[in-house]
Amino acid sequence: MNKRDYYEVLGVSKTASQDEIKSAFRRLAKKYHPDVSKEENAGEKFKEVQEAYSVLSDEEKRRQYDQFGHAAFQGGGAGGGNPFGGFGGFGGFDFSGDGYEDIFDNIFSGFGFGGRSSSKSKARRGNDTLVKMKLSFEEAVYGCKKDIDVTMMDTCQECDGKGGFGEETCDSCHGSGTVTSEQRTILGSFLTKTTCPKCGGRGKTFKKTCSSCSGTGRVRAKKTIEVSVPSGVASGMRRRISGKGEAGANGGPSGDLYIEFEVKDHEFYVREEDDIYLEVPLTLTEALLGCKKEIPTLHGNLKLTVDPGCENGKTERIKGKGINSEVSRKKGDMYVVYKIVIPKKLTKEQKNLVEQLSKTDMNTKDIETFQNFVQRNAK
Repeated sequence: MNKRDYYEVLGVSKTASQDEIKSAFRRLAKKYHPDVSKEENAGEKFKEVQEAYSVLSDEEKRRQYDQFGHAAFQGGGAGGGNPFGGFGGFGGFDFSGDGYEDIFDNIFSGFGFGGRSSSKSKARRGNDTLVKMKLSFEEAVYGCKKDIDVTMMDTCQECDGKGGFGEETCDSCHGSGTVTSEQRTILGSFLTKTTCPKCGGRGKTFKKTCSSCSGTGRVRAKKTIEVSVPSGVASGMRRRISGKGEAGANGGPSGDLYIEFEVKDHEFYVREEDDIYLEVPLTLTEALLGCKKEIPTLHGNLKLTVDPGCENGKTERIKGKGINSEVSRKKGDMYVVYKIVIPKKLTKEQKNLVEQLSKTDMNTKDIETFQNFVQRNAK
């Protein structure tokens, strides 16, 4: 009987990578396994898929197949021979390495065959934890050290994370974490490994289970962690603190702790990245006559000179007086925005003074230009 092309059997191209070949085999082996498949001739298709994979997953056999086709494996020569001789109809599968053993553990665990070990016995990294931290404007600008309380899964201090006391080698699996049993199918018999039910795959048992963690090695606990906040953080920024998340299981590493900052607004300062804006009020006389104005900055007070005739909204830049940020590694600037404040109520004396002032010629070029426009528009 003519054999189908191995690449066609697995549904991959001749340039497929080993990952693509392995992925195709997993999918088809699960689809045609005789114990679960209801398709006609599932057993034959299953064997066909196995045969194709045994050749294409081996770089040397694949090279020979690409050069000579199926003829490379006919007969018993050094070119490879029949790759399916013996062992209960499953052929020359190597169950001692990473090939079929890893694949069949993953595929057949859902069929009741079990895997080599339970995920409960494997070292697992702890979960990452996200906590929000509220900061004042000053704490975010200058940086600070701040304690934060976090409730998370932590290593049990009573048993040091082991889960019990008086550790012994499991007498059921002899420390391997798995037990071997024989499975019989229509294709023959083969051995499978399942998780040891006595030790749960750990290979160890305890004379006494820890009552604090009930044998899990972890307990939910409240921890106080000191967080170093760098200068220049802003709302929405996060900082990762490595290894300060939840404790890992079965000796696995701890997860990470992520701090998300929430910065309060300031009463006077307005922040834009590393720059600071400050609105400075001026009286009418200060704007008209000019003055010396003391200005608060993030780095102490400064005295600025306000020129006579200062206009409302005039902005003055003070270089380097913004945020000295450890986050961006830049030094921002400060911008002073002058706002002329017009009083809503005047005393009788103030009204008289303003009226006297209005009788003087205070026209500027802008006012004269506008008045000329009004006159032209009236004609």
